[in-house]
Amino acid sequence: MRHKIDDLIDNLSYSFVGKTDTVRLVLVALLSGGHALLEDVPGVGKTLLAKSLARSINGRFQRIQCTPDLLPTDITGTNIWNPNKREFEFLPGPIFSNILLADEINRATPRTQSALLEVMEEKQVTIDGETRSILPPFFVIATQNPIEHQGTFALPEAQMDRFTVSLSLGYPTEKEELMMLQKHQGQTNLEELKPCLSLEDVRELQRQVNQVKVTATLQQYILDLVRASRHHDEIRLGISPRGTIVLQKAAQAYAFLEHRDYVIPDDVKYLVPYVFSHRLLPMSGRQTNTIVRKLLESIPIEKVAA
Repeated sequence: MRHKIDDLIDNLSYSFVGKTDTVRLVLVALLSGGHALLEDVPGVGKTLLAKSLARSINGRFQRIQCTPDLLPTDITGTNIWNPNKREFEFLPGPIFSNILLADEINRATPRTQSALLEVMEEKQVTIDGETRSILPPFFVIATQNPIEHQGTFALPEAQMDRFTVSLSLGYPTEKEELMMLQKHQGQTNLEELKPCLSLEDVRELQRQVNQVKVTATLQQYILDLVRASRHHDEIRLGISPRGTIVLQKAAQAYAFLEHRDYVIPDDVKYLVPYVFSHRLLPMSGRQTNTIVRKLLESIPIEKVAA
């Protein structure tokens, strides 16, 4: 099945130019059964990436434009009265999809944001006392603009903890932007994009990722990093046990993308900034990136490699 990963990356590059590392990190979140948070300015391709991924896996794509007047039922769905049948019928919301794009998630109110808490963790949603399952794969790509803060509501720690990785696309290079101009002269490449995987293929890939080996020594390295974050002088809130598990699963997915059936220390070290940064709550005035770098330096990787 691993050649299908290469097919998927090639397929995404047809419409989404450049940023191969970013694409791979998003796939790490997908294959590990998690979700991705993209923090970037408008117009850099966040929506295009989400749509291209949905088309590539032949999945159902839904987009939520988060605004302050958005209600929880606008996301989950609600029961409506059918006068012909004289009974309530469930009208599913956009949450019943395979790829869900929550655009500018921090513009939704905390009450509306909480509508995603259950489904992102348990792949189910409870509406009017009835629990409904979301068929896998279910993958949330949420975006927020790090520049604008007026009219926004910061995501609570519980919400941030449900994202596997947090990353930024950034601006393309001059060469990549020129390729974009050349590709978008006529019909958009997204309209021509064909599926290269099925939903069953994605589920099988997720099952195979779970079989990637993680040695006891490497698990101790992960644990050392996590526990160091909980006792660091510059951190108010360290990594949760959920974050510990997420880092291991992300490392398994990254190793799988590298065509290995085992995790190496460099996999963990590479992923720590993307898995930790949005989970840590630093002391006032401290920079999260600097703290993460100090954590990595405090736990020697050479001991694990040996």
